[in-house]
Amino acid sequence: MARTGANAPLSTPTPATDHPALATPNVAAEPDLAASRVSHMEARTRFAPSPTGIQHIGGFRTALFSWLLTRHYGGQFIIRIEDTDTARTVEGAVDAVLEGFRWLGLDWDEGPDVGGPYGPYYQTQRRAIYLEYTEQLIASGHAYRCFCTPERLETVRMMQRQRGEPPRYDRHCRHLTSDEVAARVSAGEPYTVRLAVPYEGTTRVQDALRGVIVFENSTLDDRVLLKSDGLPTYHLAHLIDDHLMRITHVFRAEEWIPSAPLHVLIYEAFGWQPPIFVHVPDVLEGSGGKKLSKRHGAKSMQDLRAEGFLPEAVLNYMALLGWSYDDKTDVLSLDQIMKAFSIERVGVAGARYDEGRLLWFNGYYIRQLTPEALTERTLPFLERPQAEGGLPDSVARPLDREYTARVLRLEQERMKTLAEAPGMTEFFFTDAIEYPASLLIAKQMDATRTLDGLRRSEKLLSDLTSWEATAMEQPMRDLAAELNQKPGQLFTSVRVAVTGRTVSPPLFETMEVLGREVSLRRLREAIANLEAE
Repeated sequence: MARTGANAPLSTPTPATDHPALATPNVAAEPDLAASRVSHMEARTRFAPSPTGIQHIGGFRTALFSWLLTRHYGGQFIIRIEDTDTARTVEGAVDAVLEGFRWLGLDWDEGPDVGGPYGPYYQTQRRAIYLEYTEQLIASGHAYRCFCTPERLETVRMMQRQRGEPPRYDRHCRHLTSDEVAARVSAGEPYTVRLAVPYEGTTRVQDALRGVIVFENSTLDDRVLLKSDGLPTYHLAHLIDDHLMRITHVFRAEEWIPSAPLHVLIYEAFGWQPPIFVHVPDVLEGSGGKKLSKRHGAKSMQDLRAEGFLPEAVLNYMALLGWSYDDKTDVLSLDQIMKAFSIERVGVAGARYDEGRLLWFNGYYIRQLTPEALTERTLPFLERPQAEGGLPDSVARPLDREYTARVLRLEQERMKTLAEAPGMTEFFFTDAIEYPASLLIAKQMDATRTLDGLRRSEKLLSDLTSWEATAMEQPMRDLAAELNQKPGQLFTSVRVAVTGRTVSPPLFETMEVLGREVSLRRLREAIANLEAE
């Protein structure tokens, strides 16, 4: 990554020999070398969320790619918390990240809760490390102290905008003498530390997906590396941590591409080998081209879990947001994805978030569950309070597991989420059902013919010796023919009578599960309701 320019203390560095990514040098002239280098070493990747908000599906997608690479190559996956923006830290955000990973079934080798040889894994606990390396940059001339006040900086930016110039720092403090700096520090003036970007030349960024991206140094800003409170910005902290934690690949959103040359400059200033950068495409909202965010429909793992999505469905869907197995395969287990994953199959075009597609995946995975697994996963949704979407509070908890399993088997084909189960199955668990009597009257039928059909149906079903679906269906079809009704007309009336709905699982299987007593009682109540009209 050689660079030229008049201000050139940042010469091509000698890479640190202890960095695991040095099995092959990073040659900028060979765009695909970075991606291929992974096969010759053990990958170490990280997910480093900032606890300034709850991570949504887009952030977890990027983390999944990092996890898949390490597991594919037998490496290590690390979770690091970048919590230096203390003013915006959201309580519970870290726990939400870790819970999201656990729910998805993704493990990590090092992190804030499990420790590891390169901790601590909270950046606020690594402050002394950042200060030490900041002093190195200042001493080598690659960074400088800036005493400009926020008011002055805003004035500078305002004047630049008035002139039609891009707003950036005017390097007012870059050429202060060492004596001037020492005096102002001694006087207690607050300061930040900025990167001394070369005035001329170019900086080359090697990206595993896009090849070499060249930036004119004259367009780069002297960005702040250390804030006035002594905490580092992202630009400095993540880079030091990635090096010290021996990270080989950095997966991050493409929005970081404009900042990548600054990071390369810092690596060069330290004489460190950069990791392999993988700037993955954004996940876009489904209806437009905007980046997915909480404001535009993005959901956290907690949201998806509460709405009844299965983790295996979410993982399958997330993996295909920017990565492809082939041009025809959609349904893949995590093990299949892990074995097939490669950087080369990650695209550069934005991937659209389509909740309808996610629902399709979820419905598919629900249909693959065994009756026991479906019952186990659905019971929490059925038994939670009515105000939280569960069954009516009048339904006694805990539910009978055997009966619940029979109910769910009938609804399994229609379920798209587990959270739908209470609404779909309520009539199986409640004593009373409510519906307008007019609902009993099928198309092209009237009250008189409907009443006759219900009365005859109640008599026929009462006389059956077996209460099995197969024992009910044919006699009821014969009755419809005898009444000169279509089976659908008679069955609609009976369906509404026993379920309160025009749509339900297969009628006779439903009546078999409801049982003789409940089914006949509801038929008699329906007859009485229609007679009272």
